[in-house]
Amino acid sequence: MALDKLDSVPDPIKGGGDALRQANRPDALIGEMSNHVSMLKHGDIWCAIDALARDHGLTASALARRAGLDPTTFNKSKRVTREGKPRWPSTESIAKVLEATGATLARFVGYIESGHTPRAASTIPLVGFVEASEPGFFDGLGRPSGHQWDEIPFPTVEDPFAYGLEVSGDGMQPLFRDGDIVIVSPSASVRRGDRVVVMTVTGGLLVRQLIRQTARRVDLAAINPAHSGCSIVAEDLAWIARILWVSQ
Repeated sequence: MALDKLDSVPDPIKGGGDALRQANRPDALIGEMSNHVSMLKHGDIWCAIDALARDHGLTASALARRAGLDPTTFNKSKRVTREGKPRWPSTESIAKVLEATGATLARFVGYIESGHTPRAASTIPLVGFVEASEPGFFDGLGRPSGHQWDEIPFPTVEDPFAYGLEVSGDGMQPLFRDGDIVIVSPSASVRRGDRVVVMTVTGGLLVRQLIRQTARRVDLAAINPAHSGCSIVAEDLAWIARILWVSQ
């Protein structure tokens, strides 16, 4: 994608006059990147954002949140339209993440010019909890499916299908807080008292504590004491997976 075909440049970010903020204004970003990169590629820009997040110990969602953006702004599912067309990050969102992390424009351009970022030696798939309830993220056994997942560095786990769910909001407090990542193992056996992720056949995704599981139904307690427990009959249960631990 040529630079002159980028979306129209938004107004400069307001609220400060220091050198970093001035250099990272959206209009300044376009001019400066024009000096360094003759052609911008969709994948390279997104890789640069991922690398910036990883270098600051953040997921793409956490980076967006730190910059004051919607947590799903940089998720992989937002990088293409429903019609399969590339969706580009706005220059304003790039400016905000540079300001939030203190990264220089030269560093960001360096990520773009590299054309790729090194993957961590050991990673697991990651998706936001709200997104995970949408179709296409899991197969029939509750294992990650499709190409819309992010990745996070994580020590090797025994289950090759383990994945992370990023909590948003306060609906799971006090056990899980906004921004926590729960690590889920679809292959692990579940026992009474385990915290679990449950998918219903209608697509409802729940995080609960297992009270009892029989051939006919599953009884679940709420994580948040303000919410009530529930029972799901076997015919309405798609799958259940154990939460191994939470990364805070």
